[in-house]
Amino acid sequence: IEQAKLVRRYGAAVIVMAFDEVGQADTRERKREICTRSYEILTEQVGFPPEDIIFDPNIFAVATGIDEHNNYAVDFIEAVRDIKQALPHALISGGVSNVSFSFRGNNPLREAIHAVFLYHAIKAGMDMGIVNAGQLAIYDDLPEELRERVEDVILNRRDDATERLLDIAEKYRGDGKKVEVKEDLEWRSWPVGKRLEHALVKGTADFIDEDTELCRQNADRPIHVIEGALMDGMNVVGDLFGEGKMFLPQVVKSARVMKKAVAYLMPFIEDEKEDGEQASNNGKILMATVKGDVHDIGKNIVGVVLQCNNFEIIDMGVMVSCADILETARKENVDIIGLSGLITPSLDEMVHVAKEMERLGFEVPLMIGGATTSLIHTAVKIEQNYHGCSIYVKDASRAVGVAQSLLSKDLRDDFIVKVKADYENKRARHKGRKSSRRQLKIADARANKTKIDWSEYSPTIPRQLGVQVFDDYPLTDLVDRIDWTPFFQAWELAGKFPRILEDEVVGEHATHLFRDAKAMLTKIVDEKWLTARAVMGLFPANSINDDDIDVYSDDSRKEVRMTLHSLRQQGERPPGRPNAALADFVAPKDSGVNDYIGAFAVTAGIGIDEHVDRFEDDHDDYHSIMLKALADRLAEAFAERLHELVRKDLWGYVVDEQLDNEALINEKYQGIRPAPGYPACPDHTEKALLWELLEPEKNAGITITESYAMLPTAAVSGFYFAHPESRYFGLGKIDRDQVEDYAQRKAWSMDVAERWLAPAMSYDGDD
Repeated sequence: IEQAKLVRRYGAAVIVMAFDEVGQADTRERKREICTRSYEILTEQVGFPPEDIIFDPNIFAVATGIDEHNNYAVDFIEAVRDIKQALPHALISGGVSNVSFSFRGNNPLREAIHAVFLYHAIKAGMDMGIVNAGQLAIYDDLPEELRERVEDVILNRRDDATERLLDIAEKYRGDGKKVEVKEDLEWRSWPVGKRLEHALVKGTADFIDEDTELCRQNADRPIHVIEGALMDGMNVVGDLFGEGKMFLPQVVKSARVMKKAVAYLMPFIEDEKEDGEQASNNGKILMATVKGDVHDIGKNIVGVVLQCNNFEIIDMGVMVSCADILETARKENVDIIGLSGLITPSLDEMVHVAKEMERLGFEVPLMIGGATTSLIHTAVKIEQNYHGCSIYVKDASRAVGVAQSLLSKDLRDDFIVKVKADYENKRARHKGRKSSRRQLKIADARANKTKIDWSEYSPTIPRQLGVQVFDDYPLTDLVDRIDWTPFFQAWELAGKFPRILEDEVVGEHATHLFRDAKAMLTKIVDEKWLTARAVMGLFPANSINDDDIDVYSDDSRKEVRMTLHSLRQQGERPPGRPNAALADFVAPKDSGVNDYIGAFAVTAGIGIDEHVDRFEDDHDDYHSIMLKALADRLAEAFAERLHELVRKDLWGYVVDEQLDNEALINEKYQGIRPAPGYPACPDHTEKALLWELLEPEKNAGITITESYAMLPTAAVSGFYFAHPESRYFGLGKIDRDQVEDYAQRKAWSMDVAERWLAPAMSYDGDD
């Protein structure tokens, strides 16, 4: 129970194995008994949300030759059905490879066993499982003889099921090793409809024009090719993705093939189209990145996945005003509006859109997504402002199910009622957490600031003060410094690089994606697709009044050029832990110590638009998204490289540093480079002071929007702190007294302060 309370305190879900004091549950009855007991303890004694409970009722090997093991798969499947009926909202997982352990060494047979087992377990209610999806056969594609005998074993339908499966096992034996083979073109002999399906599932466009033309010739009308063979193929893609048998990079490739086929057909469709006629679809969805925000990778991925499931997408792009979004939504008579954003000011803009939808009498559902959005923010800040359904969509894999539920005549009403009830519960829990949160007064938090003995510290004087510009920095110096883990995360492939390449579930797909990325990276460098530019500066500085930093015009320190503002952690800290602010890491003016601070802005996105446009003109979302993701990685690598140059040379406070790339990625160096808008300094408006210091638009070609998003989007900016005790931290929630103090320091009204600090505030601005 204590462990469960700790898990709940950290807001995590919990996986519960079906074990008790007696041992591991191996029968249907024991699985149900232990899971029911665990569920009651977690929900009634600990207050655990049932939707955060994941049961693993134990999958055991079948066909072992021991009669007592023959019903293990049936016991699991029936226990899944029992748990789903008796324990509302709980989820079910399991280690699927266990079921086929008796046939280790015969990978094709094991894959068939997994496919049959999952087919029945998923129908019973299994939600997730541990399995190599890249080596998972499709149930309907199994040879009839093999499927029947595997099913006899899984469902324990015959006493001799194991012997009968062993009789044919050698026919399907293989070592499972990957071998280099020539492309199998047998599929080119298939009927043209099946060829189109194959091309869509495999993401190959080599013959798409040829096959689309043949299909057009065989169809009564060209639009029937889209509504028939192409949508049949995309339905297969959608089903495979929904079942976890395809992953996001493959789906984006499939969309590329679909778009090329549709583009081929469009002239024929336009020639004969009757007035107002359009191909049928599952619904029309408008998608936009809100005003002030320029980030679109996630939005584009969600759009591709929805298109693969026969939704018409109206993509309005980035920096789209509320008025334009709602005007277009009415004009196009859309079924759903989808809003995306990455920077925190976008959260307020989404609230504004919801309020305007309410004021103007909209009824369509509102989908919310993006890196800074969350279920809690949607429930607390957005959903209450719009009587229609507002729903948070975490990632592309969930978008299809949400959209289908919102537009289904049979599912819509119950789904919306459930969402609204869930969000009401989330708001109540959020309010309860706020009331139990222990916060300090800002004066007490300052009294517990980071303790540094400045009398023992002698700051390194930078070798050159002022601004330095880096034009056309060599990309070859950045490639080996790329942190690849976030690249795979952008494609919704979870795992740390390079281990992800060997991952049992996504390893094969990650390897293919990595191969394509490396090939594009070579072209980016060799053909100079992108240009990297940067500007950085080092300046005399001292902290004042606990939380601010004066930046001086020169080292005489007679004239204050500007004052930077930091925010301080206000949550009660454990004994010995300070309430930190970034100003803690710069020597106070009254210490008599002459300290310094740095600033930087880098980009690796100069020139990207030309190539993105080229890919999009060719209906190639896959390479368009990949280029943007690689540009982001190069920009981060550039920021890391420039920081290294600052530490070892330009500022020179650790000239003998010797760290490999892994250590750099893990931030094992001295000093930090926090960015405005991120956890330690969530106020984006401090970026305006950084722009005043460095003039990045003139010196590096980087501009900022009214919401302080950077263009090109492949850009990073921030400040440099050198003190050995400087560290990254999350601000957490701040109270009204600090917001009032901050507003006074920045000469803001409270309305302005609460607008920019809303994501960090412990209270609602309307309270």
